[in-house]
Order: sequence, then structure tokens, then C-alpha cells
Amino acid sequence: MRDAFFRALAAAGRDDPRVWALTGDLGVGLFDEFTRVAPGRFLNVGIAEQTLVGAAAGLAYAGRTAVAYSIAPFLYSRAHDQVRVDVALADANVKLVGVGGGVGYGHLGPTHHAIDDLAALRALPNMTILTPGDPAEAEAATHAALAHRGPVYLRLGKNGEPSVLPAGHRLAIGRAAWLRPGADVTIASVGTMLPTALAAATELERRGVDAGVLHYGTLKPFDAGALDAALARTPVVVTVEEHSVLGGFGGAVAEAMAESGRPGLLTRVGLADTFAHAVGSREHLLARYGCAPLGVVEAARRGLARCRAVRAA
Repeated sequence: MRDAFFRALAAAGRDDPRVWALTGDLGVGLFDEFTRVAPGRFLNVGIAEQTLVGAAAGLAYAGRTAVAYSIAPFLYSRAHDQVRVDVALADANVKLVGVGGGVGYGHLGPTHHAIDDLAALRALPNMTILTPGDPAEAEAATHAALAHRGPVYLRLGKNGEPSVLPAGHRLAIGRAAWLRPGADVTIASVGTMLPTALAAATELERRGVDAGVLHYGTLKPFDAGALDAALARTPVVVTVEEHSVLGGFGGAVAEAMAESGRPGLLTRVGLADTFAHAVGSREHLLARYGCAPLGVVEAARRGLARCRAVRAA
């Protein structure tokens, strides 16, 4: 995803003189192509994330499209006051790009894990949140973010994610995408957990469970209509996110389900109100905290068992 983002950023910088790129002493060499095609429009502010966001906001006030790039928790957590006041409150045309969403920086520990960014940022008025599921969608999301007027948080994985979306898939801000139908359970996933959701659906099919997959490439604005359609199809929804189960994607789905008026059971897969203190790669941590495909399969089976029990009562 990271390389896809930088391809799109360089293309935008070449074509639009209003586009500026900023970072906080991160990504040596990653901005080389941007600086070649957009000379004078790159700023490295040093290890100073509050300055990073403040400077991006200042450029936006001056009519530029400012892209602030950093490791995700450094961007939204260390500079949250600037994100809230200088960007969201001001409705500034700043694009916040957080790399390594979730536990992407696995071995570096909880200080580098973004497990509460979706919760923190979706509560801010004016903030659009894009959560691409593979490199091609990350590239499309970058272009969509730059074309969108107003604050955007673009949540990326680290790099090396597989291409899983079908050819011809189009990202539309505020619209979820059905990737496979299902009659028994809907697996609703956000962002980088899409490959996990698809693998879980395949395993459930092998076990005789008809699982649909609903992908959210945008968390905010939230596509409640797609969720309503899922509830009309299946009695059980399983949310899958590389994030705490509190306040993020699962929280958004729970809110929408509560207001929909439709019956349905929800099971959330994510980090269960804990920091990821275990040491290991992203894949190791996802498995350790129940977020690998088999964890999603077990969550779906629990949800279906609850559904049968409710119907039998």
C-alpha cells in the first residue's frame, strides 16, 4: 500500500501545483519521485508531529492541498490537538496519511501500533476516513482523498499487501462494496483486514456455511445502506478490523444496527480492549489476538449458534 500511495502522490504532485507533501523525518527515499516532479513542495519538519500537522494546516489555509505523512499513531495521537483544532474544526484541506495502521509495525510494539485511530478520528466532525483494502484501492483512495475538499484520514497498511479486489473495482467515498454474496452470515471488514475476511469466507464455505463479504473502503461517511442490505440477507454480521473492538468499525456497525430497526446479531473481531504486548510480526499478532482467518471463522460459528438459540427460545 505504501508504494501505491507514493505513486499516486507523485502523479498528483506532477499534475497539480497546489499539492504539497510533508513528513516528520520519515520515509528516506520515499519522496524522491515527488521531489523530482514537484520541486520545492516537500517539507521534512523533523521529529515534530504537532508541527507537521500545524504546518500542513497553514498550507491548506493558503489554498494548498497539504498531505501529512507519518507512522499512524504518531500522526493522530501525538498531534491530536492539532488534528482536532487546526484541521477538523477549521475544515482544512489537509490529507492525513497514516502508514502501518493496526499492528502493521508489529515488532516495534504498542507505541507503534494504531489500534485506536479509527475511534479517535471518526468522532471528529468534518473528517473523512478512507480504509483501502489492497494496493490498487490504496492508489485510488489517494487520488480520491486529494480530489475531496476537506480533511481526510487515509489509513494504510505498511507494504506488501496482496491484491485481492476484483479487476474493475471502483472506490467511491461513502460506499461499501459487496465482494461475494452469502445467505447465512455477512463478514463485514474494513481496510487491511479484507484478505482475512475473504479467507475466512472461503473456509466457512468449506464447512457448509454460506458467508458473504462486505468491504468498507470508507469508514466515514459510513454506508449504513449496505449494512441494512446485509441484515436483510443474513441474520448474523461479523465485523473484522485491525483495531480495538471499542469505538472503531465494530462500533460504527453496532450503532447502525441499533438504529436500523432490523433484527440481527453482531459479533466483533478485533483487539479485545488490550494493547498488543506480544512480540512478533503483524501476522503473529493478528493470530495471537484472534484476528486471523480462523478467528473470524470461530466468531461466525459463535454468531450462528447464538442466532439458532435465539430462534429456538
